[in-house]
Amino acid sequence: MSILSSEIEDVLEKSLNNKRLSSTECLKLFSTKELTSLGMAADAVCRQKHPEDYRTYIIDRNINYTNICTSGCKFCAFYREVEHSDGYIISKNSLFRKIEETLALGGKQILMQGGLHPSLKLDFYTDLLESIKSKYDIHIHAFSPPEIVHFSKLNGIPVRDVIQNLREAGLDSIPGGGAEILADRCRHILSPNKCTAQEWLDVMRKAHKLGMRTTATMMFGHIETVEERIEHLEKIRTLQDETGGFTAFIAWTFQPKNTRLDTALIGSFDYLKTITISRLYLDNIVNIQASWVTQGAKIAQLSLKFGANDMGSTMIEENVVRAAGVSYQMDKEEIELLINDLGYEAKQRDLYYQIL
Repeated sequence: MSILSSEIEDVLEKSLNNKRLSSTECLKLFSTKELTSLGMAADAVCRQKHPEDYRTYIIDRNINYTNICTSGCKFCAFYREVEHSDGYIISKNSLFRKIEETLALGGKQILMQGGLHPSLKLDFYTDLLESIKSKYDIHIHAFSPPEIVHFSKLNGIPVRDVIQNLREAGLDSIPGGGAEILADRCRHILSPNKCTAQEWLDVMRKAHKLGMRTTATMMFGHIETVEERIEHLEKIRTLQDETGGFTAFIAWTFQPKNTRLDTALIGSFDYLKTITISRLYLDNIVNIQASWVTQGAKIAQLSLKFGANDMGSTMIEENVVRAAGVSYQMDKEEIELLINDLGYEAKQRDLYYQIL
């Protein structure tokens, strides 16, 4: 066995013995091509945290309330500028129809996100939440940290108060969108008008301290270095140590088509390696989600043997990744079959990973 392999073996053994990995050790894992060894270790660590004989998924719908956005992110093919003819703000009738379709398909949750609209005030969003809750028994997972920071600045209200107002109106939990890579070098290039890494973390910290649960995400495979991926993971792990408020970590690859970034699409090898390392490094986050939306069914299925324990959402509707030219689709039956084929029972869950 090579010296590199011996080093990797030592790092993997440390992880299997429930000892925390350092950033230097994480870099060693990113540097190796021994994906099979990483996958076996990540699967073993996953089974330590999830000895149950099932793997999970959720039925929900990603509703984008507006595509009008002032952020101007170079990686986004979905947004439109204020005067663009394709710009929209969702009507309540359209929103309610989407929710009713979701409920009819067995969904218990909606994921609601949108662009940083320059003129919609906070009462637009609180009214939207109150209208939903007055009509439907559904979990609202909505408004990522960049949106909340935008609401705060636009309305001149502290972030904590924005979160509290949204919560009182019906917001149940906050998605981890807008994290991309939590390294400001990347953010200044990719999305200079979006919240900083520290602002993203501060929103999550404040939400957790108010008793709300959130998810953590990472979009990788664009201009970031491996060291910046590790910096991102370290910031997530550190905040989780402090608050324990993240229910899951979700990573997906950047999709370059129709965007202003001229980068190559990274492959499944790099995706699977990043999933395995996320499982090994993020020792305080119980749930790691696969991304079939960007990787397709088979790689997502393989992820369940490379550290992930959850297949994510059926995504009854998804617009942002689709705008970048990727259009994988799966229904409840297909997701269940993929899980069953690995020898696991497939079970539907909620945001808190409670079985339904």
